[in-house]
Amino acid sequence: MSNANLGRRIGAMIYDGLLILALTFVGTLPFVALNDGESVDSGNAAYQLTMFLIIFGFFVIFWSRYGRTLGMQSWGLRIETPTGEQPGIRQCSIRFFAALLSWVPLAAGFWWQLFDRDGCSWHDRLSNTRLRHYPREK
Repeated sequence: MSNANLGRRIGAMIYDGLLILALTFVGTLPFVALNDGESVDSGNAAYQLTMFLIIFGFFVIFWSRYGRTLGMQSWGLRIETPTGEQPGIRQCSIRFFAALLSWVPLAAGFWWQLFDRDGCSWHDRLSNTRLRHYPREK
C-alpha cells in the first residue's frame, strides 16, 4: 500500500466526473419539469443549492461510508486517516472543501503531490487523510 499517484487520482476523477454528470442531469429534471420543459436559469439559487448538495453528498457519503467512490474503487484507491482508519463525515467534509481549494490556482493542490515528501495533495494534508492505492491481488 502506498499513497496514490497523480495518474490514478486523475483516472478516478474522470470516472467520478461522469457519474456526477449523470447525477446532476437527473437532479436537473425536476427543475425543467417545474419550468414547463424550458431550460433552467443557472442563476436560480434553489438549482445551484441542489447541484451543490448532489456533488457534496456524492463524495462525502461515499468517502465516509465506504472510504471510496465508485471511480476510486475502479482504480484501487481508498481514503484513510494516517492510522489506516476510515475518516468520518467531518474529515470527509473538510477534504471536500479543501479539494475545491486545490483546484483554484490551476490545480496546484493536486500538482503539489509531485513535490510532497509523502506524495500528498493539499486536501490530503488539510483534512489529515491519505488517498492510498491497494493493488489488486492476483
